Amino acid sequence: MTGEPTGTPDNTALRTALWRAVHVQVDPPPHVLDDEIGLQLAAPDDDWRSRPDMDPDATGGFRAAIVARARFIEDLVAEQVDHDVTQYVILGAGLDTFAQRRPEVASRLQVFEVDQPATQAWKRRRLVELGYDIPDWLRLVPVDFEASEDWLEQLTVAGFDSSRPAVIVSTGVTMYLTKDATVATLRQIAGLAPGSTLAMTFLLPPELIDDADRRGLRTSKEGAQASGTPFISFYTPPEMLALAREAGFGEARHVSGGSLADRYFADRTDGLRPSSGEDFLLANT
Repeated sequence: MTGEPTGTPDNTALRTALWRAVHVQVDPPPHVLDDEIGLQLAAPDDDWRSRPDMDPDATGGFRAAIVARARFIEDLVAEQVDHDVTQYVILGAGLDTFAQRRPEVASRLQVFEVDQPATQAWKRRRLVELGYDIPDWLRLVPVDFEASEDWLEQLTVAGFDSSRPAVIVSTGVTMYLTKDATVATLRQIAGLAPGSTLAMTFLLPPELIDDADRRGLRTSKEGAQASGTPFISFYTPPEMLALAREAGFGEARHVSGGSLADRYFADRTDGLRPSSGEDFLLANT
């Protein structure tokens, strides 16, 4: 990898991977998502579990929300594969480990992970170091968003076929983008082949979040600001649905975080439940 950037993923991507591992290590089964490969990739210091942001009690709601959204995506992808969709695009892939954990599903797809060049170079190196193969059906697509590179253009160079339907996923991204940037992304995806599906998360305005979760949102917002990646965009569900329809999607619906809680956490006896504040836009071309 001589001459390639060797940076690491941002703190948000690393934290997400570690929370997924904490779910397996701390929460009793059944686990909503079984993912410790992200922890292997991240290779944090031995005392990582003692970090304040890994406190199993204080961060339970965030941890649950992270594994709920990941499980929802993976269930959606498996469903679309059964409907003969053969392309899966992850925008802002970070330390996503679907390809390593679910090869029986992933190998039926062409999987495209899109992220910053330094992140992609780092991830490729870590996968090799850990002994994971990078099969032909997995493409790590570097896109320099800061230089305004066109992600769809780079995706096409990597082998994406815009004439065939795809699942496009963007989680934990829209809060960092301007509304104009999100609208531009929606328009690009709405122009893809009929039968394509977008799953995109968005943050709700504070007044729509449960009282018990507002303090946590405020802490997350302050942390994002301090790390140089401030939250700048929040949407009500009607606003996000309107943006999707205006962008050209034939169908758009709102999937609330509460519905994911009911789907994946209803029968738990440990009280673990996702915090409110992040919902999904599910749209089809």
